[in-house]
Amino acid sequence: MKWLGTRLRYALLILLASSAFATTADEFETLQADGRLQLTRSISPSENLVPGQKITLTLKVATDRWFSGGTRINIPEVPGLVILQTEQFASNASESRDGQSWVIQRWTLDVFPQQAGDFTIPPIQVQVKVNAGEAGDLEGTLSSPATRFSATIPEPLAQAEQWVAAPAFEVSQNFDRALEGLQVGDAFEREIRFEAQDVMAMMLPAFSAEKLPGLAIYPSPPVLANDSNRGQAVARRTQRISYVVEGEGRYRLPEQEYLWWDTQRGELKLLSLPASEIVVGTGASAGTPAAVPASLDIAPRQLLAALVGLVALAGMLWLARKWLPRLPLARASAVLSRGWQQLNALRRPALPERLNPGSNAGD
Repeated sequence: MKWLGTRLRYALLILLASSAFATTADEFETLQADGRLQLTRSISPSENLVPGQKITLTLKVATDRWFSGGTRINIPEVPGLVILQTEQFASNASESRDGQSWVIQRWTLDVFPQQAGDFTIPPIQVQVKVNAGEAGDLEGTLSSPATRFSATIPEPLAQAEQWVAAPAFEVSQNFDRALEGLQVGDAFEREIRFEAQDVMAMMLPAFSAEKLPGLAIYPSPPVLANDSNRGQAVARRTQRISYVVEGEGRYRLPEQEYLWWDTQRGELKLLSLPASEIVVGTGASAGTPAAVPASLDIAPRQLLAALVGLVALAGMLWLARKWLPRLPLARASAVLSRGWQQLNALRRPALPERLNPGSNAGD
């Protein structure tokens, strides 16, 4: 019988707890039904949205009582959307309604559509705890209305594969040393930086360094940072790349271009990292013939004449080898004399010394 009495006590405790919970839940629902505890939502902007653009979903919890505990938000998962709670704390305020003081909590969620289409964010569950005076602390769950919006791709972006949709976007680069006068074995570092407002750092473009023969490339992992200053979110992506020179030459780091959809103006803009020239040693790039010294420069006419002369000389030597043994000495001398005269004629300039032989010009 003793064990029966223990079980009856436990059952009674459970019954009392359930009754108290039911009473608390009823009072919480009554507070909502009386309009003394409200949850509303809004989005901004609500139209002319493009994929990748930040949308702010604001949840506003208001009551004529006061909050006595923490608030928790259950964020739903929606295909094609990235929904983030980037602020750990609510923005608190108060306002007067019909002469009654109300306290307000504003929670913001960042929503990023990843593709074009129509989206629906289902009702968001918010758990709150408020003090209801004589009823004590009441805890329960509020549900926001569903949120619907659309994202479209404007005509200027129809053929684009990637872009940054933000009110501000910057791309920059710098080197830790001058890129001229380098020698084989020298190293230099290049820093690429992307910075934008109202996006997450993970959504900024990735930079891929182009491999060039003669330059060894050692990229470091990118550094991502998300900061907030007075409600303004700023994302940064920094990429550092080390280069080691392996051969003399002239190298060119190609220009890189990035598309920016200016969400404030609704315009497409093009940002670029300019090309960079790197000169190592004499500047003769690998696989390219070295420059001819100035003292050995030859004009095209002189080069042609020299080539013709060499061909003629080779021909005469071949003829001499073939026919000289068969000719008398006098005939051989005559042949050599005529060959020498032809060679001298080839070495003369192509134009006469006087362009008008019959005039007195140039006398």
